[in-house]
Amino acid sequence: MRRSVGMAVFFAAIAGAIASPLLAQMSTDATAAVAGAKAVTIERITVHAPTIADNLEGNSADRDVLVVLPPSYGKDRARRYPVVYALHGYSIGAEQWSQEIHLSTTAANAFAEGAKEMIVVLPDSKTVHNGSMYSRSATTGDFETFIGRDLIAYVDSHYRTLARRESRGLAGHSMGGYGTGRIGMKHADMFGALYMMSPCCLSAREAGPINAAAISTLEAVKAPAESAGLPFILRAQLATAAAWSPNPQNPPLYLDLPVKDGKVRPDILAKWAANAPLAFVDQFISDLRRYKGIAIDVGDKDGLRDEAQVLHEMLDRNGIANIFEIYEGDHTNRIAWRFQDHVIPFFDRHLDFVTAK
Repeated sequence: MRRSVGMAVFFAAIAGAIASPLLAQMSTDATAAVAGAKAVTIERITVHAPTIADNLEGNSADRDVLVVLPPSYGKDRARRYPVVYALHGYSIGAEQWSQEIHLSTTAANAFAEGAKEMIVVLPDSKTVHNGSMYSRSATTGDFETFIGRDLIAYVDSHYRTLARRESRGLAGHSMGGYGTGRIGMKHADMFGALYMMSPCCLSAREAGPINAAAISTLEAVKAPAESAGLPFILRAQLATAAAWSPNPQNPPLYLDLPVKDGKVRPDILAKWAANAPLAFVDQFISDLRRYKGIAIDVGDKDGLRDEAQVLHEMLDRNGIANIFEIYEGDHTNRIAWRFQDHVIPFFDRHLDFVTAK
């Protein structure tokens, strides 16, 4: 079991008040196989990430990546395909993400039900504290550039892709939804369509009442690997700090927490706020206009619903066309169906499948 969090929950480890959901991630139900669906092939590869090398907390620069090849890939060797990069949430990796969305079944079903065939790529972005936030940090490594540049270069050089932005999509769930928004805004020259599933961490939060026990527990951690023994919420606190308030001069964790010596640190909260998409989206309006399609969805029982709606409304106010849907469900229980019936068909409609002559 894992849990998924919004930024309010990261703050709750220090603030002692959970203002956004901490939702249990159970095994998700699988969709039924469509009669006659042809099998996809899943390759498990390792991709070296130069931007992650030499990070201060020791995360491996050799990243596990799953590559889903459509049924025709091994037969029609002259054909090239669009690519969708799909980002996992906090505390899981690419392998677990593929199981949550029942990838081999949902991808095969989507193609059998009429979606044009595409390649789907799932990179693993777990860190020693269980999640990179798809951000740029000397402490964790630069996962943003790895996803937005280096991984694309690798996939385009090793697979028969349509190597242009109009034929690339970016999607993700929870922390991966946050990563989709963040990377999508900052690397609009690399992708042609975005799909955010229940995106977390969209807005900044203020610290509330200080939880002295939580502070003491975090300050007792003397090596990155020790975070594995922490409660989920405290480990998420370290992951956030490593991504958004790194400090190369503060060993052994090389990060700054938003509370020190019992006092809130406004300078660190400001760094965290600067990484909230609702705070920086105004800087990227012209970039977002480049996308042929943008979609956001969230369950009606998901505590991340309200912030997802705020992002949708901000896009609307700026005249940026987007699809927004609140569906019946919680944070995780419908994601296999969403991936099959909405995510892949969305990219079928919004990516360029034409091979240049």
